Amino acid sequence: MGEGTGAEWSPELRRWVATEWGRLGELYARHSSDAYRLAYLVTGDQPLAEDLVQEAFINVAGRLVHLRHPDAFHAYLRRTVLNLCKMHFRRRQVERAYLQREGHRIEEGDPTLASDLREDLWSELQRLPHRQRVAVVLRYYEGLTDHEAAQILECRPGTVRSLLSRAMSVLRTRVRTG
Repeated sequence: MGEGTGAEWSPELRRWVATEWGRLGELYARHSSDAYRLAYLVTGDQPLAEDLVQEAFINVAGRLVHLRHPDAFHAYLRRTVLNLCKMHFRRRQVERAYLQREGHRIEEGDPTLASDLREDLWSELQRLPHRQRVAVVLRYYEGLTDHEAAQILECRPGTVRSLLSRAMSVLRTRVRTG
């Protein structure tokens, strides 16, 4: 396939591309806002969340033909977004470790905690370990059951409850002592 407008493509190829891109566009319109909200709640970074959603759709686009059930797309996209978030945090952790080994000062602004409880809670949520933060987001922001969250986190429902219990305990303590 050459670059350009597709004028050199066969009619069959043009129909296939139009159908597949139309389907992807429809899926994007239907699911991108939910995927963005999930990525933003996990990362706390608007531009990063946008980038992760775009990357998730690129990853999923190549696998559309393999989806047996169209209803599974949302769950598949959610899983992809969470995996990309996890990869981002791992990469960032490796970068920090490298900079510390090299003796460079890591430039991070100290978050100033606002008096508003919502902002305090948001700030503290970002400080939780990744799995606890994801469990809180899936359970309380996405409204999933313990069982559904466990499937996404690839653990048992009891583990999700344990992650939530520890996270909520930390959040209660930190927000009260502010």
